[in-house]
Amino acid sequence: MGLGIRTRLRRWRDGPYVNDEYVEASVLGALLRAPAGTRLDAPAAGSPLHVALVVPFFQRGSGGHMTIANLVRGLERRGHRCSLWIDDPGRRLGPDGARAAADLRSWFGPFAAPVAYGLDGFGDADVAVATGWQTAARVRTLPAAGRAYLVQDHEPEFFGTSVQRRWAEASYRQGLYPITAGQWLAEVMATTYDLPATPFDLGIDGERWRPRADIRRREDVVVAYARSTTPRRAVPIVLAALAELHRRRPSVQAWLYGHGGPAGVDFPHRNLGVVPEAALPRIYAEATVGLVLSLTNHSLAAQEMLSCGLPCVEHDHPSVVAAFGRDGPVDYAPLDPFAIADALERLLADPRLRAERVAQGAALRVERTWDHAAEQVEAGLWAAIAFRPGGEG
Repeated sequence: MGLGIRTRLRRWRDGPYVNDEYVEASVLGALLRAPAGTRLDAPAAGSPLHVALVVPFFQRGSGGHMTIANLVRGLERRGHRCSLWIDDPGRRLGPDGARAAADLRSWFGPFAAPVAYGLDGFGDADVAVATGWQTAARVRTLPAAGRAYLVQDHEPEFFGTSVQRRWAEASYRQGLYPITAGQWLAEVMATTYDLPATPFDLGIDGERWRPRADIRRREDVVVAYARSTTPRRAVPIVLAALAELHRRRPSVQAWLYGHGGPAGVDFPHRNLGVVPEAALPRIYAEATVGLVLSLTNHSLAAQEMLSCGLPCVEHDHPSVVAAFGRDGPVDYAPLDPFAIADALERLLADPRLRAERVAQGAALRVERTWDHAAEQVEAGLWAAIAFRPGGEG
């Protein structure tokens, strides 16, 4: 994650610059050498749990933190008590911890869970949960009956050869039990790290992501997720595919969203910029076809498009196929701009195929709720309590 301009200005205003990565390397190095936290007695089977989630620094609109918040709400509805602990040793959120805690609640709430900046007040928990590679070593040192790792992506793939990549790889060797966003990540945990895991299905907020009868759907618009600051979204391929589609079908409009700057392309397009999540359903309700590409774990954007009645094209990647099935609601294409343009053309040219995808998307909206995801995560929490990593009796 990068730092927003406001956060940088706040830090420059409030104190001298300190190298974030230097501080984080010092803290993480100490944590990796620290002994594991006390293993507490397991709670009675089926009893409400205290689930302490340790979260890394964040930005407004962070999809990973929104998933955490949705799961917290689901667990609270199931009778569990949650708490959130912001682990930000590099002070990327600025010097005001109370403000950072308030921002987390304001941007990702509502939820009942208390929010703390730092872990000085941490007592214990039935399950302590890491939620990103930055927090795994910290969670290993906390007193708990079980220690879990909410794995939303294979984070080493976010980095080239770097210390961050090595730290991300090391996060899976901290003796934590993985609870993974989807089956593909569970398989990565097994094959790459020799770890068992409990997968869950990413949920859909059916009240937000739904078709809109008050908006007329157009026949000539492809809307594409083009957040160029996220390399795993393969934006250069997205743009090349849209350029080829324009060459074939000049009347089709390309709408881009996810990035605030100019796209830097030579075909006609409408740049919607960074769109607030609340405004996306209207865009999905108006467009004809969606396009989002995933190079690691599948994006929430595809299922949210489908839930709004928008057929979409995704990368033919094992994570996406595991999430939606080979014969499911998503149209797949290899990572090739001409093949992606082919897939977009098929949907644009075939109203019956689009209608079939719309029906499949409606079924997905019913099946994949955050309450169902929380039920799956709950099973993973109990598995974490029972889990004993290698060398621990």
